[in-house]
Amino acid sequence: MTDPADTFSSRAAPGLRNRVALLTGASGGIGTAIARRLAEDGVDLCLAYGTHGEDAEAVGADARERGRRVTVTSADLSDPEAPAALVAHAERELGPVDLLIANAGIADVRGWQKIDLASWNATLAVNLTAPFLLCQQVLPGMVERGFGRILFVSSVAAFTGGVVGAHYAASKAGLHGLMHHLAPRVAADGVTVNCLAPALVGGTKMFPADPETGTPPVPIPVGRIGMPDEMADMAVTMLRTGYLTNKVITVDGGLIPR
Repeated sequence: MTDPADTFSSRAAPGLRNRVALLTGASGGIGTAIARRLAEDGVDLCLAYGTHGEDAEAVGADARERGRRVTVTSADLSDPEAPAALVAHAERELGPVDLLIANAGIADVRGWQKIDLASWNATLAVNLTAPFLLCQQVLPGMVERGFGRILFVSSVAAFTGGVVGAHYAASKAGLHGLMHHLAPRVAADGVTVNCLAPALVGGTKMFPADPETGTPPVPIPVGRIGMPDEMADMAVTMLRTGYLTNKVITVDGGLIPR
């Protein structure tokens, strides 16, 4: 008689070694930290950036020293044609995409009265539309191969409204809705879809703080801001875990009691 444990074991998700990851926002603090963690896990990397390409190139060089295959490329994710071109580039250089980490985002700090249509559309284009279009490109192959990981990097602003602006909060809340729609529809095919929602993270180009003192705009219960490596630790744990899907995991120093 077959031991049920053997059946469950055979279905357990394989490790990440030699998988191919497409990571957007690869030049930011969280993006470079995730890239380093993935390289340590033996993942080959397509690193996409919008600005500060030298930072993405540096983390790519580090990954190559670890023996990983790496391609670094710029992508203007406000362009609706960019996601398809980016996935095509990743597949041409490295092979089918197994892990999609949609980390790119813009944060145009404005009060709700001062958000014009251009700012609204630009924020949603990069923060929400591009992740959806990337999913449309990579999900069919993930489903066909029976393995895939999609991780949206969201924000606690999706729950609280945040301090950046209504456009930013709406775009991040939209990622949660997108996740909730996709995850149950691909779970049986070995594909997980999750959101990582950081709060205030230092060492990033999007950290909202008092420009003179560096003080966060809200108090953090643990008494400090988070760091990119802490976000990367959680991100890679979520990517490793095949039994976690349709979840928003907040890493926020206790800011949101949920």
